Amino acid sequence: MAKKSVALSGVEAGNTAICTVGRNGNDLHYRGYDIADLASNCQFEEVAYLLIHEKLPNICELHAYKKKLKNLRDLPPQVRTILEQLPKNTHPMYVLRTGISAL
Repeated sequence: MAKKSVALSGVEAGNTAICTVGRNGNDLHYRGYDIADLASNCQFEEVAYLLIHEKLPNICELHAYKKKLKNLRDLPPQVRTILEQLPKNTHPMYVLRTGISAL
């Protein structure tokens, strides 16, 4: 039986400053940081900050960023009302789709 061709194996699909994939095998880097290191040593907000601001935050920047994100979490009352009217057993993806549509 003939072996499958993996025509794009090892071929860069594009260049980005945010992410590199497969530079050294099966690795993934965000802004030069190995994703395994980020996952082991950083909070979600630190990685989000890194992706947006091109650097890891210091303590003050992290605190301010967490506060900013917290203030953006509230749903408008109309959207909350719509979501509360969905049956309790509604699949989470349908809840998400409905919420996005309502926004």
